[in-house]
Amino acid sequence: MYILDTILPHINYHKSSLPFGQATFSMLAYDTRKIRVGDNSLFFALIQQRDGHRYIPEAYGKGVRNFVISDTEFDINPYPDANFIWVENTLQALQQIAAFHRSHFSIPIIGITGSNGKTIVKTWLHQLISTEYNCYQSPKSYNSQLGVALSLWNLTSEHEIALIEAGVSKVGEMAMLEEMIQPTTGIFTSIGPAHQEGFDSVEQKFEEKWKLFKRAKIVIAPSAVLSHSLEEHPDCITWGGEANDDLQLLGLHRDSGTTVLELLYKKQIFSMSVPFIDKASIDNVLTCILVLLTLGYGIDVIKTRILALRPLEMRLQLKKGKYNNSIIDDTYSNDLASLQIALDFLAQQNQSIVKRLILSDFEGEEWTPSSVLKLAEMLNVQPLDQIILVGSRLKEFKEYLTIPSLLFESTDALLDSLQQLSLTDSVLLLKGGRKFELERVSRLLVEKSHDTILEINLKALENNLSQYRSCLKKGVRIMAMVKAFSYGSGSFEIANVLQFNKIDYLTVAFVDEGAELRRAGITLPIMVLSPHEGTFDDILLYRLEPEIYSLRILKAFVSFLEERQIEAYPIHLKLDTGMHRLGFMKDEIDEALTTVYATSSIRVATVFSHLVGAGSDALKSFTTEQIRLFEYMATEIESRLGYTVIKHICNTSGIVHHPEAHYDMVRLGIGAYGFDMAPNGLQLEEVGRLKTTITQIKYLPKTETVGYDRRGVLQRDSKIATVKIGYADGYDRRLGNGVGYMLINGESVRTVGNICMDMCMLDVTDIEATEGDEVFVFPDLGQIAHNIGTIPYELLTGISSRVKRVYFYE
Repeated sequence: MYILDTILPHINYHKSSLPFGQATFSMLAYDTRKIRVGDNSLFFALIQQRDGHRYIPEAYGKGVRNFVISDTEFDINPYPDANFIWVENTLQALQQIAAFHRSHFSIPIIGITGSNGKTIVKTWLHQLISTEYNCYQSPKSYNSQLGVALSLWNLTSEHEIALIEAGVSKVGEMAMLEEMIQPTTGIFTSIGPAHQEGFDSVEQKFEEKWKLFKRAKIVIAPSAVLSHSLEEHPDCITWGGEANDDLQLLGLHRDSGTTVLELLYKKQIFSMSVPFIDKASIDNVLTCILVLLTLGYGIDVIKTRILALRPLEMRLQLKKGKYNNSIIDDTYSNDLASLQIALDFLAQQNQSIVKRLILSDFEGEEWTPSSVLKLAEMLNVQPLDQIILVGSRLKEFKEYLTIPSLLFESTDALLDSLQQLSLTDSVLLLKGGRKFELERVSRLLVEKSHDTILEINLKALENNLSQYRSCLKKGVRIMAMVKAFSYGSGSFEIANVLQFNKIDYLTVAFVDEGAELRRAGITLPIMVLSPHEGTFDDILLYRLEPEIYSLRILKAFVSFLEERQIEAYPIHLKLDTGMHRLGFMKDEIDEALTTVYATSSIRVATVFSHLVGAGSDALKSFTTEQIRLFEYMATEIESRLGYTVIKHICNTSGIVHHPEAHYDMVRLGIGAYGFDMAPNGLQLEEVGRLKTTITQIKYLPKTETVGYDRRGVLQRDSKIATVKIGYADGYDRRLGNGVGYMLINGESVRTVGNICMDMCMLDVTDIEATEGDEVFVFPDLGQIAHNIGTIPYELLTGISSRVKRVYFYE
């Protein structure tokens, strides 16, 4: 618990307003969605993708009365009972307060950094020493600029030792982490080229990470790490295979899932069994052993506790494959150090004598003759039966290999040939950099349970929202379209995510949709498109805001409100600038404004229009004219009303291609769900994926036909798969008779015959397919829509509600 005015000397503030300077706080808040005890919190208006100053009213409403802000123009008059402190950088102020809090503790603080193994070493050490110490460890992977500050804030006087993880992604970040943590002991787990993008070299990365130990009395590290240092570090306590290592590894041998280490420490030779056989775990265990020895633990105690360690969930995963094989999925990153660890793990697998490696090119590394030779030497000594290379740079490297190998210049090329590679009855390691997306290969090879479902990735929805937010200037609002069952993706499930992510408005097509959202607890403002007179009662009941698009509807709604003596009800004026669907034409504005001006029952919340072809170069001049006309009409409306209104004209494509027309708000539609006809570089993720399974496979001679009306005439002896999706599920009948195609085991297969109500048939003659295989219904939604003369919107919104939606958040 701190008194507010006592922290001022410890942060770089330049102004304050403290009517209640003796207020106390014990919690640091930065996300209003997570505030539970506002009156005990100090809120920091962080400037990240969203401006934290926007959420001060919400924080105030949750009881917060202490604020650290950076906006010198922020009006504090509405908050007379609140304290405000102005700083240049709110994140830095939060860090300074965390450092001040840390300074109150004289306990040992162990700071942990490195390229790999930080979280594992931290978690294992916590397990190993918690018997003797009340040990604090930073939660999960809270090792960032914000995460470390939040971690340190949880230190209490009850803790006797702390384990704090620190990570950096570029030069210049560690200094502030060190200032906060001030470790008395340091641990450097490993160094390698993983996450190399922010550094010019491994040596530069080492020097940046080493800054964590500026004031540490002891630093523990594998001696191999120090080879990347530009300076000598004689005081470092090391383990390794050299005679001058403090803990010397004399040898090791593996036996039945364990590894016996022969070790030398302070002239004493001893053996220690560890419950792991992979190099990564052994390296992390050796670090832990040396830490325990340095802390004074006896060898016998260490032996007992090390044996009790268990593996933690890692990115490298072993999965059951579809074809009597095992898949080791390590598709997160690719560098020589992590490759060796993965290869060691592959060598441990005994379920098959055949071992294969799919290896992509390396990210963030210069391709030099030395690195080529080093990689070739590493691979050629491995017990591998085949190496499959992915990436054009590996073409020349292939000649250095003595192991049978294949080369594919891209992941797509590999996927096209996957069924011909005969990967059955083997252990397969997938090792690749993120940009090569080898996880797509993993998804095709790993055994899964199946049903006809639409998978909805809520994390992808958040990503797409973030992508479009990055296009907006500060203060521009977002209205998200959730009409038509959120383009087939769901109702309140989607709206909940949007509300959590601070969307400003939602839009539905019908009152019934808005009513469902209200009943589900959605509190955001909701605009209803094209309402009619029969829906006015429900509009009021569920606090919905109507789009007013004609004089008839305007007058009817005004009359409805006046009868009920309702004042200042929000409406949205729709202007027709060229779409000619709904909205007021230019020559209708005067009469509409006369009606609005004559009543107090309504208040115009927004005026808006719709762009006809925002992403089309061919319609660019027409779009420019629409924007010009909208601006003219909106200005006239504001002038006549005597107050400002929110203005919006940009739809999904307009957000990307017409930043000059963002005005006060933009409308995000299908782009939020991963589809944009002209994304202009945005990294969108498909939110929904429609999947089904093969129910039955038949072998039919070419004299047979398939489906209703015998439309599926076979031209050859064929293998036909029936899958569990039909037009009642939203699979359009126009996709029958070879027009539509689906994806099975990475292979495209065409429809055969007419689409049935609940099923349809596919020609799988040319691929490997078995009953129960997973089927991707729309492998390329844009192309499939084009094939039947429609757009992705129609196919998405046409997915029946009887298709089960499965929501997941990665």
